[in-house]
Amino acid sequence: MRTFVHGEGVWDVACPERPSRVAGVTMAGFGVRDLAALRMVPHPAVTLVLEFGAGSPVMDHAAGQQRGSVVAGPGIGSGGGLWARGEDVECVQVRLSPVIARAVLGVSPAELDGAVVALDDLWGREASRIRERLGSVRSWQERFALTDALLARRHGSGPPVDPEVAWVWRRIVGSRGLLRVDVLAAEVGWSRKRLWSRFGSQLGLAPKRAAKLVRFDHAVHRLVAGEGPARVAADAGYADQSHLHRDVVAFTGTTPAAVAGEPFLAVDDIAWPDGTIPGEPRRSGDPGPVTGRR
Repeated sequence: MRTFVHGEGVWDVACPERPSRVAGVTMAGFGVRDLAALRMVPHPAVTLVLEFGAGSPVMDHAAGQQRGSVVAGPGIGSGGGLWARGEDVECVQVRLSPVIARAVLGVSPAELDGAVVALDDLWGREASRIRERLGSVRSWQERFALTDALLARRHGSGPPVDPEVAWVWRRIVGSRGLLRVDVLAAEVGWSRKRLWSRFGSQLGLAPKRAAKLVRFDHAVHRLVAGEGPARVAADAGYADQSHLHRDVVAFTGTTPAAVAGEPFLAVDDIAWPDGTIPGEPRRSGDPGPVTGRR
């Protein structure tokens, strides 16, 4: 357990001692006595928040509010329109690669329709049961183990995405969003139109949007680390600093200078110390793209 201090905010943060048994899953535990309004910055993963504390987190967004355990698709909060708050909040936050999200959740991220969805609406009584079980154990490592077992079970029985779609996602992550969609389509032997349709229906965002989100995530974390916007823009594949500025404003509703101080991002060095996007990057022995499927 470590303590994250940001201005007047003080959070307890826990990390698992072991990686998840499911490739594409990362998680962290949070305990916050008083969670002031926190801007949720878009991230290239599906976010699953499992709360179990005395209090209950509240997500404020354009369509209203959601309380308790929630699911949000990749890139949720674009434009700075999603905020979290609450008192005595305790939760396990899971980041799911979009590649495995359909199997784990039971629905495609596309069916979340860009919204924050109550977990009860997706999992019914299972959402209540996992909340009770998380609250009944005393250690964070036990909570992580319970969560991991749940995710592994659901992943094992859920429908996989097309191998071509999974390959393209990993290529986008591995290139930090810099590969062209037509190049990716050619790698898997699909037309651009087919890739656009399958990718969007299974992962919840178009390939070009996915690449833009991955590039933004890489750039914004470099801004948080203290690098200057001009250097970040040049190294991250933006046309110029103005291009970076426009992307940051579009995703967060604020400027590169302001977003560098966002606690949602600053806590990542503690909560997600490996600094990776859950995307199952290519391993040694990976046979390469699957082609020939039509």
